[in-house]
Amino acid sequence: MFDYPEGNDNRKYDYTGHEVLERREFPVIMEMVRQGSSVCDLGCGNGTLMVKLRDELGCKVNGMELAGSGVEVCRKKRLEVLQGSIDQTLPWGDKEFDYAVCNVTLQMVERPEKLLEEMERIAKYSIISFPNFGYWRNRIEMLLNGKMPRKMLFGYNWYSTGHIHQLGLADFLEYISGRPGASVEKIVPAPTESVFADSLGAVFPSLFAYIPVILIRNEEK
Repeated sequence: MFDYPEGNDNRKYDYTGHEVLERREFPVIMEMVRQGSSVCDLGCGNGTLMVKLRDELGCKVNGMELAGSGVEVCRKKRLEVLQGSIDQTLPWGDKEFDYAVCNVTLQMVERPEKLLEEMERIAKYSIISFPNFGYWRNRIEMLLNGKMPRKMLFGYNWYSTGHIHQLGLADFLEYISGRPGASVEKIVPAPTESVFADSLGAVFPSLFAYIPVILIRNEEK
C-alpha cells in the first residue's frame, strides 16, 4: 500500500501510470458509507475510491478533480468526473448526494472554508480526512527542532509542498462547532502500522490520530 504516486510533486499530481492508488483511509471511508447511496468524491485523484464505492457498495458516484491526468484516468474507468477546483461553488444542487467525500485534500486547497460550506450544501453527510498537524510526533519535532515536521509533509520541504493550510484536528473541530448546520457523528483514525498507536488514536484522536477520518451530519436548512 502506498499513499502518493512515487516521485510526484504534490502541488501538481500526475496520475499517468498510477491507475490504482490504494490509501489507508479507504476502508474507513467505506465503513462510513451506506450501501447503494450517492457519493460525490471531491479531489478524487485517479478514481480508485470511486471504483470501490461503485463496485463493492453499489453506490452512484460522481467526482471532481483538478489534475487533467486524474480526470483522464477516471473517465477510462467509466466514472463521471468533472475537472475543476473543488473550493468554489460546485455544479450540483442542494442535498443532491447522500455523502460528499474529501480525502486528504482539505489542506491543499486555497479556500478550505468554501469547500466545507459546499460539501455541507450538496450532501446530507460529509466525510473529511486530513493529516493531523497536532499529531504527537509533530508536536515533539516542532518543540525540539523548531522546524516543520517532514513526516507531516510526506517527505517534502515547507517550500515545496502543496500543503498550504496545515491544521490540527482541534482546529477542525473548533471550526465545525461554529457551524450550526453541521455536527460531528464519528471520528475514526486511519490505520497505521502500529496497533497500539491506533488504539490510542481511537481514544485521543487529537493527539494520536495521524490521519483522522471525520463523518459529519449536515442538517437541512
